[in-house]
Amino acid sequence: MPRSLKKGPALNEKLFRKVEMLEQSNRREPVKTWARACTIVPEFVGHTFLVHNGKQFTSVFVTEDMVGHKLGEFSPTRLFRGHTAGSKAQRASGGR
Repeated sequence: MPRSLKKGPALNEKLFRKVEMLEQSNRREPVKTWARACTIVPEFVGHTFLVHNGKQFTSVFVTEDMVGHKLGEFSPTRLFRGHTAGSKAQRASGGR
């Protein structure tokens, strides 16, 4: 369910100010953040964010298609390593 239009996007003001400072100084260095719930706004396009996933920082380069989504969507917190071979063999034989 989307956020109310009268409230506006869920934006981290400190992060937004950091991006504005980078824009004014014409620098493109990555911005380190823990704000996974921050909505991506058009001002973020073209910047790189280092988003914390609970263990490490994941590099996220923001494009136009990402506007309206959250930063945390592009920094997965879980690593899927695939299903184990043992569980497939067990299902094939019909045993549990």
